[in-house]
This record gives sequence, structure tokens and C-alpha cells, in this order.
Amino acid sequence: MRPPPLRVWVWTAAALALAVVATLLWRGSSVAATDSTTAGEPPVPSTAPAGELAPAWSADVDVPLPDAVVEGGRVVVPVADGVTALDPATGEEAWHYRRTDAALCGLSAGDGLVVAVFRTADRCDEALALTAATGVRAWTRNLSLRGDATVTGADQVVLASSDTGVVVLDPVGDNVRWRAGAESGCTLLDTAAGSAGVAVLQRCTGSAAVQLRLFDSFSGEARWTRDLAATGGADVRLAGVDRLVAVVTGDALLVHRPDDGTQLQELALPAATDGGAEGDPVLQSGTGDVALVWARGTVRALDGTSGATLWSLPALGLPTASAAGKGEAGQAGVWVPEPDGLVLRDPATGAELSRVALQDPPAPGGRAAVAGPVLVYALPDRVLGYA
Repeated sequence: MRPPPLRVWVWTAAALALAVVATLLWRGSSVAATDSTTAGEPPVPSTAPAGELAPAWSADVDVPLPDAVVEGGRVVVPVADGVTALDPATGEEAWHYRRTDAALCGLSAGDGLVVAVFRTADRCDEALALTAATGVRAWTRNLSLRGDATVTGADQVVLASSDTGVVVLDPVGDNVRWRAGAESGCTLLDTAAGSAGVAVLQRCTGSAAVQLRLFDSFSGEARWTRDLAATGGADVRLAGVDRLVAVVTGDALLVHRPDDGTQLQELALPAATDGGAEGDPVLQSGTGDVALVWARGTVRALDGTSGATLWSLPALGLPTASAAGKGEAGQAGVWVPEPDGLVLRDPATGAELSRVALQDPPAPGGRAAVAGPVLVYALPDRVLGYA
């Protein structure tokens, strides 16, 4: 038999070399370092909590949770190298996305998506969106954020921030909407996104006052800047930017109008109990024209126009916008986790619309959400399911 022509040997050698190079590139790529699964669409719940709920599952967490842990019928739990989505009724894994070559900088959940930002070297430089219900990838893009950037979000907004500035992403369209650096000589102390916009607290060299600024979530236009002269030397942080812009300073809550920054109220926070301190969490959300604020065992409903207190009651944690439900007579309401049960209340009046018994109530300081007949309760270090 005659040996193959020289060109055949050349082509064979080239093909083998290409295969070796492709294998090496694949092994060093993010594709090889990614472990992901997907799931089918979850059933749409047709019932609300009723009767008596008991602890059904618990998941420990060691990285910051998003404000909304229930999205697309799943419970979104971040891990150091990615995200896991759980079935709200059983706590069993529905899907996951993990990276062995990157660390999670942070994530947000909203608009049916989970947006996660990863750090591959010294910067948070990769972002992707996964469909919350199924884990299917919606988009991916490169970024250039500081390695210590934090990631939070609200409906239609993903906010990445550090002490030098903020970057706002469109969670659906994957584009960077706008960037804003700290003003010259200033350092950002805290940032938050909500229905009223994107708020930042900053302290500037040579000024004794902390400044509160609010930006439009979509255009990035600075709406207003206000000096918080009443803060003194107290710890200052944002409570939230839903319906109203609220700032915690010491044992007071400063409540501002979202349109012009006018301070509407200075409300005294409940006294610290059970060893609580000034740094206890103060949590805020909103529904309709009402802002809900939880602090030290009390939930308070504030009018979204005047900032006046509509009602306040003892509560274990905060009812979020995702916890909206219907009473037995069809009234709209919010589910409030209270010491003696889970109670559906009228957000404007606090009137009880429905009540569910709760076995072994959770610790205070969490955010409640309802997924069909299940209560999902998120604490800083764990997520609980009651069914």
C-alpha cells in the first residue's frame, strides 16, 4: 500500500494540534469552571397561607441575601461561588449556578430574574442574569467594578456600589444605565435602591454634616441633595428608599419626601430590647402608597405622602412588597409575621383581614414573603420555610 500524501499528514497533524489547543482553552475557560442545572417552570400557587404553619425546612447562608429572596416561585439563596434556587414548599434544590474560578460579589432578584456579579481576579468583572423560575441564562456581560463592590437591587434596578461611586444596571436589558462617582472630597457611607430611586449617603472633607442624595433610577439625574444636620456623631445609614427615603441616625428615623428631599418626620425608634444596640437592623419596604418600617420588634406603616404614622404593631419582622396577599373577603393586604401568628393586615389601616397560626415562630429581624401557602422568612444567616 502506498503511504498517504504529505498533505494528508500535514492536515492530520494540524487537526490534532487544533484539538489539543481547543482542549487546553476549554479547560481554562469559565465554561469548564461552571456547574449549572436548570428546572421546569414551577406550578403557580392557587392558595394563600391558612390554618396552621409549621417549620418545614431551613437553609443556612454565609453571604448577604438579596432583599427579595422569593422570585419566580423560587427561593433564591446565594452561596460563596454562585446561587441556588429552592422549592419554597420543601426547601429542595430546583436549580443552581456555580463557578469554581470566581467568587460571588453579590446578587439581586427581581423582574423574574436573578442577577449575579462575580469576581474573577481583583475586580468584580462578570455579570449574568438567570431566569428565577428555571435557572436558564438570560444574558451575560463584562463589567469593571472594584473588588469590594456590593450588589443590591429593586424592581427594574441592579445597584453596584463602593465608597467611591455607584453603577446602575438594567436587569432586563443587561446594559449599564449610568454611573455616578462620589463628589470630589467625599466618601459614600451607604447606598440603597427602591421605588423612589437610588439614594446615597456621603460625608465630605471639611463638612460636619452627612449629605443625603437621591438619583433617578433610570436616567441617573441627581434629583436633590440635603444636609442631615441632626445626625451629630451618631451612626448614619439608610433604612430604605421605598415610597419614602428614610435614614437611621442613632435612635431616630429621618423621613424625607422622594420628590424634593424635604424632611417630613423625625420619628423615635423603639427602645432597644434583649441586648439590642444602635446598630440593630432597621428594615423598610413599600406597598401601594404605604412605606413599612420594622425596627426592634415593631412594624410601623407610614403614609407615602406625609410620612405620618398610620399604624404600628409588635412584629417579628418586615412584610415586604412580595408578601402582598388577599384576605378571606378578597381585600388586598400584607402578611405580617407577629409573635402570635402570621397576620394579613390592611396596609392603610392595620386592620386584621386574616390570621394563620405559626408553630415555633422564627427569631426577630427577618423579612417575610409568601409563596402561595408557604411563609418564607429570611434572616441574615438563614432562610426558613413554614408550610
